[in-house]
Amino acid sequence: MTQADLTRERLVRAALELFTALGYHDTTTPAIAKKAGVAEGTIYRHFAGKQQFFNELYRASARWAGKLVKDAGALNVGPREKLAELARGLFAGAAREPAVARLFFVQRYDDLLDEESRKTAREFRLGEPDRPGQGRRLREAGGR
Repeated sequence: MTQADLTRERLVRAALELFTALGYHDTTTPAIAKKAGVAEGTIYRHFAGKQQFFNELYRASARWAGKLVKDAGALNVGPREKLAELARGLFAGAAREPAVARLFFVQRYDDLLDEESRKTAREFRLGEPDRPGQGRRLREAGGR
């Protein structure tokens, strides 16, 4: 990993923690920078701004949740086993990265989401396919 990658990772960790603990509006870029141990201007080398930063984090958490649903749906087991595997994955992931789970599942920021993030959330909620012909992931995970 390069120094830039490590810095970005520190920024992501700091922002996730602050956004989920304080909320978007009470989280400032100086606070993110301080928590990450960098100058505030460093944020803007990695992200266009606070809202774009937030949306990138939101989409990453949505991709994590969507992958769990897709993986559970692809198992060659019955519906109960698929749901049990999905639950195990969600709980394990939430235990490992609680801020990621809180960002996507608990906190609502609909007014802050850009079009790409809204689309990602809509696809997760509706179980829309990632690609045409792929099927409805949520229904597959539930066996319906």
